[in-house]
Amino acid sequence: MTAARIGLISISDRASTGVYEDKGLPALQDWLTGALASPFTVEQRLIADEQAAIEATLIELCDTIGCDLILTTGGTGPARRDVTPEATLAVATKLMPGFGEQMRQISLAFVPTAILSRQVGVIRERDDGTGCLIINLPGQPKAIRETLEGARNADGSLRVPGIFAAVPYCIDLIGGPYMECHDAVVKAFRPKSAQRPGG
Repeated sequence: MTAARIGLISISDRASTGVYEDKGLPALQDWLTGALASPFTVEQRLIADEQAAIEATLIELCDTIGCDLILTTGGTGPARRDVTPEATLAVATKLMPGFGEQMRQISLAFVPTAILSRQVGVIRERDDGTGCLIINLPGQPKAIRETLEGARNADGSLRVPGIFAAVPYCIDLIGGPYMECHDAVVKAFRPKSAQRPGG
């Protein structure tokens, strides 16, 4: 089975200059390690809230490294320095609005300020016909997990589905490797016609 290449980018002025420890990259890495049942490799970057730097990093991870999926954390609020969505849209060839809509729906289950979030999901297509799915995630580790897995009720049942349930099938559709998840963490959804034996 081909290993998925996943790019992780933490975007923070203070963490990138060592003012405080970055928590975004470890949170993303830990979640992926627990959620993915198929092989994957990771490329990590910690950068400042600079639109040009974010764009360059996204392009590098997609076009040069060949990532199938890029997850960013940080820089999606309304503050002046929050430019992650602008950088993401600037390198995109397709907008995937359902990801942003669902992320805000999940966060609204916890806080009314979720409407201030500007996270987006996009696809950047490569010359070889394949693509990379890029998703902006929240900055806090707890919010990262909730967004990816979904919001749960007190008994552990799913209240609002997480966005990662749709990620493996999206990767299929843009020419990436077949990704499988541990159902106990997040149950990936594919139409029956797209499922593989044992998948």
